[in-house]
Amino acid sequence: MSLLSDARNIASKDPAAKSTLEVILLYSGFHALIWHKMAHWCYQHRLLFLARLISQTGRFCTGIEIHPGAKIGNYLFIDHGMGIVIGETAEIGDNCTIYHGVTLGGTGKDKGKRHPTVGNNVLIGAGAKVLGPFSIGDNSMVGANSVVLKEIPSNTTVTGIPARIVKQNTHRIPSLDLDQVHIPDPIMQELCKINDSIEGLKALYQEIDQKNKATSN
Repeated sequence: MSLLSDARNIASKDPAAKSTLEVILLYSGFHALIWHKMAHWCYQHRLLFLARLISQTGRFCTGIEIHPGAKIGNYLFIDHGMGIVIGETAEIGDNCTIYHGVTLGGTGKDKGKRHPTVGNNVLIGAGAKVLGPFSIGDNSMVGANSVVLKEIPSNTTVTGIPARIVKQNTHRIPSLDLDQVHIPDPIMQELCKINDSIEGLKALYQEIDQKNKATSN
C-alpha cells in the first residue's frame, strides 16, 4: 500500500485535516510511517545498524518511537503521536487508530515474541499501555489510560487499570472510529451496582420495620 493512500486515509479520518497535502507536509504521525518504512526495509535486509539509525532519527523528528522490526499494516492512523512507543515484535493490522502516549511494549519477562499483536480496525486510546505477547482482536477498543496485560477478544471494548471488558460482541461503527469518550466506565458500573444493592437493603429494612410496627400495634 502506498504512502499516498495512508495520507488520504488520515485526511479522511481527522476532522482537523484540511487536505491530504497538509497531512503529507505537517503530520508527525504520517512522517513516522515514512521513517518506519525505510527502517523496516533495512531491518528485513539485515542492515540492523542503519535500521536503528533511521528509526532513532525518526524518533527525534516526530516524538514517535517505532522499532524497525515492528510490522505495521495498511491505513494506520497515528493521531498526534507524541510519546508513542512500539516494540520490536509488535504487529499492527489494517485500519487501526493509535493516539498519543500509547505503548505497545513488553513486560521484560518474555523471550522471542515480546510485544502485542493488534488486529484490524482497532482503536487504542491516549496513554494506554499494552504490555505482553498477546493479541488484541479485530474491531476492539482500548480506553484511554488503560493498562492491558492479557488477550482481548474481537469486538470487545476494555478500559481501566488493569483493563477489564466493559462491552463485547459489538461491531465498530466507522463514524465512531475516533470516539474515546463513549466507552463505559468500569468503576462507575461497580458503584452503580453497589448503589442498587444499598437501595435494595433500604427497601428490605423499611419492609421489616413496617411489619414490626404492625405486630407491636
